[in-house]
Amino acid sequence: MSQTPILDSINEPAALKALSSEELTQLAAEIRATLIATVSETGGHLAPNLGVVELTLGLHRALDCPADSVIWDVGHQAYVHKLITGRREGFGTLRTYGGVCGFPKRTESPYDVHDTGHASTSISVALGLAAARDLNGTDETIVAVIGDGSLTGGMAFEALDHAGHLGSRLIVLLNDNEMSIAPNVGALSSYLARVRLDRRYRRLRDDVESALARTRVGAAMVAAGEAAKESVKQLIVPGMLFEELGIQYVGPIDGHDIAQVQNAITWAKSADGPVLVHAVTRKGMGYTHAEDRPDEFHGVSPFSVETGRANGGGPKPLSYTQVFGDAIVTEAERDQRIVAITAAMPAGTGLTAFAERFPDRFFDVGIAEQHAVGLAAGLAHGGQIPVVAIYSTFIQRAYDQVIMDAALQGLHVVFCLDRAGLVGEDGPTHHGVFDLTFLRAVPGLAVMAPSNEAELADMLHTALAMDGPVAIRYPRGAGRGVALPAERRMLTPGVSETVRQGEDVALLAIGRMVETAERAAESLAAHGVTAEVVDMRWVKPLDRDAVRRAADRPLIVTLEENTGEGGFGGAVMETLAEEAITVPVMKIAIPDCFVTHGKTSILLEEVGLTPESVTDAILRRLAALREAEGAILDDGAQARRRAR
Repeated sequence: MSQTPILDSINEPAALKALSSEELTQLAAEIRATLIATVSETGGHLAPNLGVVELTLGLHRALDCPADSVIWDVGHQAYVHKLITGRREGFGTLRTYGGVCGFPKRTESPYDVHDTGHASTSISVALGLAAARDLNGTDETIVAVIGDGSLTGGMAFEALDHAGHLGSRLIVLLNDNEMSIAPNVGALSSYLARVRLDRRYRRLRDDVESALARTRVGAAMVAAGEAAKESVKQLIVPGMLFEELGIQYVGPIDGHDIAQVQNAITWAKSADGPVLVHAVTRKGMGYTHAEDRPDEFHGVSPFSVETGRANGGGPKPLSYTQVFGDAIVTEAERDQRIVAITAAMPAGTGLTAFAERFPDRFFDVGIAEQHAVGLAAGLAHGGQIPVVAIYSTFIQRAYDQVIMDAALQGLHVVFCLDRAGLVGEDGPTHHGVFDLTFLRAVPGLAVMAPSNEAELADMLHTALAMDGPVAIRYPRGAGRGVALPAERRMLTPGVSETVRQGEDVALLAIGRMVETAERAAESLAAHGVTAEVVDMRWVKPLDRDAVRRAADRPLIVTLEENTGEGGFGGAVMETLAEEAITVPVMKIAIPDCFVTHGKTSILLEEVGLTPESVTDAILRRLAALREAEGAILDDGAQARRRAR
């Protein structure tokens, strides 16, 4: 094997085609070493990418990208793709501000065809590209790379059904590693497992057909045409799910064999119509710690390569996720009607302990957020109290069900939305900055956000005792270090808490921005400005009395880690308009744009949501108000002089 590094010479995927099998083996090892070294420093999705090294190399050897197109489902497994498509030199900046994005990004490279970050979308997008190709009269190859976990999402099945109907040339490369983030669940996962257990079924099917052809009856069956052949296939593989949809099936193949992947894709390119290539891989392949703990290494913080353990200093406050996980177990011990639902993220949403403690009351539905909410509605109809724990960015996928299946029915479903606000290095596909806007538009849905971890526990306690649908949104990461009281408080809907008194400006804040408001108030005091700080707690119902009281100050400032379009600040301004109250209002929120990736502290500074930024903005606004007031007084004095 060559001792000269090969990866350093790969600037485009076309260069892969000149490599020998020995060189490809060396390249795969170099890529794995690069992935481990880089992600140990930057954090990121390690196990999924370790599992697709050979698959990606074989795929690109069979294609001619960027003329051909690859759509990566979710996109968290596209690091290898990035390394061989001209981003090797900058790969050390992975997921850092201004660096290489952790997901496909069209503005980053012509090889990234579609920005992705959510699951189950690739086949739909790829089919659209294939349909456009057919309309344009061109002949490029379109490939959707999708994990078996993403096939649990209904959108993937909708696309497969349509692909079989259209009959357009399309390749679906199924990366089957038996996992999404956590181990897969559901009937489809069981079906794929049965197929994996008999890797010889295609040869067996062919042997059976050949044997039949040598007998009088069998020959008649074969001569009868496709109907008989389909019957034979049904005998060999139960269901033949994909072929029944009109999609030719190839596999299962070894996804860690570059030649097998290349040959399968090459054959699929020549097929007439859609083809699904089923490749079996191992998540975390080539790094022992990731192979042993693939769920933990799905997405990781910086870690020690030797030990596989996360880097970090001393003890940190409990995360909001941990607080929620502990709190729901406590609540469920008191009330057996409480059930928990997640969409393939029991650990990510803090429900692992609940699942272990109450296995019969825990439902992991796979990557199927729409179904999760529909299931919750049925459970609520049946007298249970369902708690749906989903990331803020992913509840967007179930918005119709939130409206139609939960709110319209007035059902008591509790939505616990983790990762609300800016989430850092995962970037725009994962920032949870729209929930306050779209949730407060839903009739009958109560919406609240805690300012600290103790308040989160109180809010869950309150939500479980309420009637109708309730949503609690909270941020990623550590809390403020506030001690959790032994007994939970029952909060009054629509009632805020004033945490600091002041006369010059009123800071109405929600969620994590309460701490920002408190720190800004301290800075304002150093400039002779006294600020009242109100932890609003409830976006809906809004504390209208608190808004009226705030209007007694010369300036109201609203702070939220949500888009400024129609969010908490909009609710405050609507209330003032309805009350016919005229007072200057400054709305501080996420601007009307998609925020990039990077450390959350950097992103908060970029969008003006740090205490320093808030302080400066308020001082400028107060100065402008004083200047305007002075101008009005001057105009009045001049008018009086002229009158004399």
